[in-house]
Amino acid sequence: MTYKRKTSISWVEQESIKIRGKSVEELIGNNSFGEILYLLLLGKLPSKNHARLLEAILISVIDHGVKPPSTISAVTVANTGASLNSAVAAGILAINEYHGGAIEESMMAISEAVKIQEKGLDKTQSAEKLVDEYKSKGLRISGFGHRFHGDDPRTVKLFELAESLDVAGKYVEQAKVIEQVLSNKTEKKLPINADGAIAALLCEMDFPPKVANGIFMIARVPGLVAHAVEEQKNNPPMRTVDVENYYFEDE
Repeated sequence: MTYKRKTSISWVEQESIKIRGKSVEELIGNNSFGEILYLLLLGKLPSKNHARLLEAILISVIDHGVKPPSTISAVTVANTGASLNSAVAAGILAINEYHGGAIEESMMAISEAVKIQEKGLDKTQSAEKLVDEYKSKGLRISGFGHRFHGDDPRTVKLFELAESLDVAGKYVEQAKVIEQVLSNKTEKKLPINADGAIAALLCEMDFPPKVANGIFMIARVPGLVAHAVEEQKNNPPMRTVDVENYYFEDE
């Protein structure tokens, strides 16, 4: 017996291409990349404000210099003479729990704190309960703290934009309170990083946590392509990649 599979994402027949039931020629030239990404992942076209915020999220993590593990991996593989797809794939494989893979976990933590509020606690009490529960289990709350940024400039801009688009709500508010509670309890400055900001904003737009890290990977691919191509163009092959020897040249 043949098992029948179904899909609602896309379908192709002779002279017909449909994405979530909409013909591709209807979408070409009329919708932005952010709108179509939203359509693919959630099955419906977003409001203009949600589309604009999603595109801002993509831009915020499109690249972060030569030091992230994904970039180092892509550049190292490119340096061996590998094909572009191999170099980019190596970069994608380096995106995991501690690099770019924290958005899903951060969404779950922020959502959990919001749910705790529904039991009659205020935002601060919810944050304190969440932090204490994570600490008792020996876990860290993803999306807070950064090795380079005291205040992540991407977080500041994304939250400002979300406010102006009237998208920032209970999840952004809760994330900010978690930041305060974490910093107080640890006596260290642990700002909301880009992962945490994106997590809060994806919650505001009703994205399921399961797609969150995929959004980060989609955003980072252009940067990986650019670094891999630059490596093969400018540097001799089979040299150890040492990120401390890089310098920036503004073209």
